Amino acid sequence: MKQTGLDAIDHAPQVVAEWLNLLEEDLGWTDRSRSYRLLRETLHAIRDFLTVQEAASLSAQLPLLVRGIFFEGWMPARTPARPRSAEALLERVNGAFGDEPLLEPDVAIAAVFSVLRRRIDSGEYDQVARSLRRPLRELWM
Repeated sequence: MKQTGLDAIDHAPQVVAEWLNLLEEDLGWTDRSRSYRLLRETLHAIRDFLTVQEAASLSAQLPLLVRGIFFEGWMPARTPARPRSAEALLERVNGAFGDEPLLEPDVAIAAVFSVLRRRIDSGEYDQVARSLRRPLRELWM
C-alpha cells in the first residue's frame, strides 16, 4: 500500500491489528473476522448506551481507524438507547453473531473493555464508567 506520509493514516491499520491481537490473546481466539465483529459490535453498543456528549468524549480517545469503526452507522438522535441494561448490551452484541453465538458473551465483551482500558486515557475510561448504569459498570470495570 502506498504510504501517505501522514503517520496517523499510515499507522491506522497496524493499530487496529494491535487491538485485535490483544483481544484474541485475551480470549484465546484465532478467528480475526470474529474478533473484529466483537470489537465493532461492542463499540457500537457502548456508543449507543452513552449520551451524545459522552460518546463524543470517548471517541476523542480512540485511534483514527478505531474511531471510524466506533462511529460507523451512528444515529445520534437515537442515543442513548433504551433499555440500557447489562442484559440488553449482552443480547445486542451476541445477536450480531447469528448462528454462531458467543459462548460467554459477558467474558467476550469484558475483553473488549479490557482492551479499551489498556489503550485509552484512564481518566476517560473512568468517566465512561461513571456514566454507565451499575450493571453495565460491572462489565466495564
